[in-house]
Amino acid sequence: MDDNEELIAAAQADYRRLLGTLYAEGYYGAVIRILVDGREAADLAPFDAPERIERIDIRVEPGPRFSFGTAEVAPRAPATALPEGFAPGQRARSGAIRDAARAGIAGWRLAGHPLATVTGQEISAHHPSATLDARILLDPGERARFGTLRFPMGGAVRAERIRQIAGLPSGEVFSTEVLDRMATRLRRSGAFGAVALNTPGPVTPEGLIDVQAELADRPPRRLGFGGEIASTEGLALTGYWLHRNLLGGAERLRLDAAVSEIGGAAGGMDFELKGEFTRPATFTPDTDLRFFLGAERRDEPDFRTDTLRGEAGVVHHFSDRLEGRLALGLEQTRSRDDFGKRNFTLLLLPSGLRWDGRDNALDATRGIYADLGLTPFVDRQDTAPSLRLTFDGRTYQSLGERLVLAARGQLGSIAGVADLDQIPADFLFFSGGGGTVRGHDFQELGAEIGGGREVGGRAFAALSLEARVRVSGRIGVVPFLDLGYVGPEQFPYGDGDWHAGAGLGLRYDIGIAPLRFDVAVPVRGEGSRPVAFYIGIGQAF
Repeated sequence: MDDNEELIAAAQADYRRLLGTLYAEGYYGAVIRILVDGREAADLAPFDAPERIERIDIRVEPGPRFSFGTAEVAPRAPATALPEGFAPGQRARSGAIRDAARAGIAGWRLAGHPLATVTGQEISAHHPSATLDARILLDPGERARFGTLRFPMGGAVRAERIRQIAGLPSGEVFSTEVLDRMATRLRRSGAFGAVALNTPGPVTPEGLIDVQAELADRPPRRLGFGGEIASTEGLALTGYWLHRNLLGGAERLRLDAAVSEIGGAAGGMDFELKGEFTRPATFTPDTDLRFFLGAERRDEPDFRTDTLRGEAGVVHHFSDRLEGRLALGLEQTRSRDDFGKRNFTLLLLPSGLRWDGRDNALDATRGIYADLGLTPFVDRQDTAPSLRLTFDGRTYQSLGERLVLAARGQLGSIAGVADLDQIPADFLFFSGGGGTVRGHDFQELGAEIGGGREVGGRAFAALSLEARVRVSGRIGVVPFLDLGYVGPEQFPYGDGDWHAGAGLGLRYDIGIAPLRFDVAVPVRGEGSRPVAFYIGIGQAF
């Protein structure tokens, strides 16, 4: 096919494309003319094109804009939510008709009819009144109950474990919400790269319909690493090894190693080794069994600790966004700070709730994130229990395409009868650095205990505000303000101290997340240096 033949073929195809575009905006009386050197393109044979083409003109007379006169879906399930645009008097967009048909099918499937289909449509345009009558006809099919879960054999995950993870409620009335929850559970296990659940039918004489699962195994092993650098905290390097299907039942084993504060302004290097084993669908399809073992050394300006910690517990997924955790833990800690050398053997009950409604964990533009942690603990040398409470709340609001306002609030408290010298140093709270108040040294602010001595506090509060402005396609700037408080009392008020930092950040989108570069200065409290910088991947929070 030569160039002129291609031009004729493209021109003839444009009739359909232009007509589809006009229908999508509610214009059903349009006149479209595509002239090739004055001749209508529709009248030309593509393989008998003129030897020479000088000019192609496209002329569109859209005509009046049509509105719906009649807009019906029948029969309709009681809970069907039709689109707002599919109603008498609304602009008669063709997309609204398509969406209404999908909503009608979804309504019947939600009501327990898995094989609902569109059997016909009656659409007529009345040009004198510029109205469009649209009637969509549905066949709900039989109401059915769930049968069994079927899937191709030979995958890496054992068949009985796939059924346990999916949690198909055989015998219950069919529901698309149940299908969605099943798909979420299978994806959440981490063993499958792709999950699709279908109900091709038929419905059996007993009123049952089977669910067909199409599953694609993910590679079982993964290796990752990362790093961040800050002028106040030095270099931090992390790495992990992950097995997604350790015992053939989608069990996850993750081993992590981290070295931080390499070349930091104060203190020595910190080390951490930890391992976590997770078995999904234990006790219930939405409950994960979790075992954790970790060893850590923290060499900070105001304390040094060596900690060995083990936990056994569960994580329950209440929904896609809300999860709760509960565990029983044992911790052995050797601590050295301004109180001297101390040893602790703690019995812990770490628990909490987390809500994650962000659209993107690394670069959120809307949504809310909240994490509440409650850890009752008791030392074997002290029968009086104490409670460590933490809260991390974040909110994001997009104002147009170029501006996102972000805020983060943090709270911490240690309540109970324990005094400061009865609490391990790494349980106490400090402020300063990239995670709290930029512009101040890492954990610069603690609680004064007299004689120029300083330890962590029992109360902590922090607030961070950012305005994330996109300057161009990949480049953004972020002015920010951080405030932090640490005090010796149980709650964040009274005899504690505040400090603050402010600065400007640069963001460059590298695809998976923005590359972050922040420059900050102290604006309240005595900073150890006039300027601090922070480099990492992803937004600061």
